[in-house]
Formats: sequence, C-alpha cells, structure tokens
Amino acid sequence: MMTSSSKTALLIGATGLIGDLLAHQLVNSPDYSSVKVLIRKSLTWQHPRLQEVQFDFDHPNGLLTQADDIFCCLGTTMKKAGSRDAFRKVDYQYPLDIARLGLANGAKQFMIVTAMGADTNSSFFYNRVKGEVERDLTALGYPTLLIFRPSLLLGNRTENRFGERLAEGAMRLFAPLIPARYRGVDAAKVANAMRQTAQQGLTGIHIFESDALQGY
Repeated sequence: MMTSSSKTALLIGATGLIGDLLAHQLVNSPDYSSVKVLIRKSLTWQHPRLQEVQFDFDHPNGLLTQADDIFCCLGTTMKKAGSRDAFRKVDYQYPLDIARLGLANGAKQFMIVTAMGADTNSSFFYNRVKGEVERDLTALGYPTLLIFRPSLLLGNRTENRFGERLAEGAMRLFAPLIPARYRGVDAAKVANAMRQTAQQGLTGIHIFESDALQGY
C-alpha cells in the first residue's frame, strides 16, 4: 500500500495543456500529501488532495500559501495576450512574482516550463522573454531550479488554435525526418518530466531541452 509523503506541491497554470495533466499526476502521486493550485476561477474537477487557492496575480502579496515544491506551467500566446506588455506579464512577471514569494515562504524547488530557444539575446520577442524569466529566476537563488524547454507541444487543447493544430499535424507526419531536438513533444511527457525530476534530489540549476523530454 502506497503512503503519501508530507510534502506540499503548488501548481500555477493548472488549466493549461501541461498544467492540467500535471495537476492530475500530482494529486495521484504518493510524493505529495497536498496539491495547491493558484486559480482565478474554480477547476472543473475535484480530488481529496487538491486545494484551490484564489489568487490575484496582478496584486500578489506576501501571504502566498506555503509549499515545498512549486510547479509553474503558466504561458500564453501573443494572439491571446493581445499585446507585448500583456504577454510579458503572464510569461515573465507572474512566474517571477510567485517564485519570489514562494522562496520567502520556504519553497525549496521551483520547476518551470519555458520554451526551446529561450535566450535573452534572441531577436524573437517570445524567446527573449522566456530567456529573461530563466535569467531572473536563476538570480533568486533557489536551492533547486529545474527548467523545461519543450518544442511545439502536442496534445488535446481546450482552445482552438488553428495554427498550432496545423503545425502539430505536420510535426507528427514528418517526425522521422525532423532532428530530435526540433520534434514536437507530447505535453504528457513534459508533465512526467516535471513530476519525476522533482523527486530526484537534484540541487542547483538544471535545464531539460526538448529532445531530453522525449524520454519521459
């Protein structure tokens, strides 16, 4: 019979493609006795270990709920955000704010999904923002910082993103011809990687590129 540990997980971005998968994995894992999710509105499902925490991302404060491990799956698109400033708020400011508060409240590990090609010097705004959040998270001094850089995510989205669905179809069709580093990666594998590596006792900063995520 499996017994759960006394650790607490905190998940941000539980309604997204990776976040939803990861949330279900975490509540069914013996590694955590409690899984807290920061939300604006309630999820469509419940679990005895799941605790919803209403949180105002635009006005964070020092009362962030305590957790041992923080998983960040926040992310949007330029189209959905509507502007560069709005995109940067979701993909840079929110994760950084949560990471700071979490560290101040005793969190030991921070796991975040960024993107393949994340680089502060990139000429592409998307990749540059991802690189900047990686850089500034690194500067916080977490005992363990795990960064996951997937290529195009494959999976069943609740949103209708025609361009991404088209690209996903092409990725699946031509996968044998595409170098492993650039192939699309199933969102479930990213979620698996986040959950599994969080239990490996790693310390310091570790970056998992898209080809490494294929193994999960």
